[in-house]
Amino acid sequence: METQAELLVDAHNILGEGVRWCERSGRVFWTNIEGCRLHALVLATGERQQWDMPERLACFALTDNDDVLLLGLASRLAWFQLHSGLVTPLRAVEADLPMTRLNDGRCDRQGRFVFGTLDERPCREAIGSFYRLNLDLSLERLPLPPVAISNSICFSVDGTAMYFCDSMKKAIYRWDDYLGGDASRVRVFAVLDAGPGAADGATIDAHDQLWSAQWGAGRVVRFALDGSVERSVGLPVSQPSCVSLGGAQYDELFITTAQENLTPAQLLAEPLAGGLFHARLPGLRGLPEVRFGTALL
Repeated sequence: METQAELLVDAHNILGEGVRWCERSGRVFWTNIEGCRLHALVLATGERQQWDMPERLACFALTDNDDVLLLGLASRLAWFQLHSGLVTPLRAVEADLPMTRLNDGRCDRQGRFVFGTLDERPCREAIGSFYRLNLDLSLERLPLPPVAISNSICFSVDGTAMYFCDSMKKAIYRWDDYLGGDASRVRVFAVLDAGPGAADGATIDAHDQLWSAQWGAGRVVRFALDGSVERSVGLPVSQPSCVSLGGAQYDELFITTAQENLTPAQLLAEPLAGGLFHARLPGLRGLPEVRFGTALL
C-alpha cells in the first residue's frame, strides 16, 4: 500500500530535519540544519515563524515550559527561549572531536533526551556516539557501537526498547534492554532493500510500529513489529529526512526533506526538494512527543 505525500510548505531547505508536532501550540517545528534556522508552521492558519541560530541546529526537544526548547546544536546542548530568541548554553558535546557534530535526537518515554553524533568528514568513519541527557542534566554516553551517522532514534510505546541506526548501514537496530542497559541485547530490527535509500529520522506510532524516512529513496516506510514493510508514503523528492505524527487527531504524517548534495540537474527535476510535506493517514494514530522532563509513562 502506498500513499502520496503533498507539499505543505515550499521551504527550500538545504537540510530540513528534526520535524516535531507540538499539540499545545498547534505548531509543526523543524530545523534547516545548514541554514542555522529553526522553523515553525501554525497548522490551523498557515502562519510561519523562524528563528536564527548561533550555529547549525541539528535536533531539538519540546520541554515542560511551552516557551523553551532544548537544542542540540552542532557542538553543544542549549536552552532556547522562543519569545526572546535567547540561547543559553548547557554543555559542550565531543569537544575533543572537532570533526563531529550532533545529529539525530529525541526524548525517551522517561523524558530524557537521547541523541547521537556524526562524522562530518567525507570518509564518514564510525567515531560518533549516542548520548543521553538525564533529568538532572548529567550527560551519559550510551553503551552502543560507535556510529558514523547517528539516526532513527525512537522508542517503543512501553519505553523499554530503543531504535537507532547508522545511516551508512542498510539496517535499523533495536535495543531490547534500553532501560536495563544490557548492550548485548541489541539486534537487527529491519534491513533495507538493496535499492537506493538510507535510514534517516524515524518515529513510533500508537500501534508500536516504526515510520522511517528513507533518504535517497523518495519515500517513508512503515515497518511492522517483525521488521517487514507494512506500507509506504511516496514523495516527489528523493531526500526525505525526518518524520513526525501529529495534527488534531494524530493522523497526519509530517516529513522534512533536503536539497543537500543534489546536482543542478536534480534540483531542476525536484523543484520541491527541501520542502515540508504531509500525508493524512486515516485509521492510524501517532503519540504526543515526550517533552524533556515529562515522562509519558
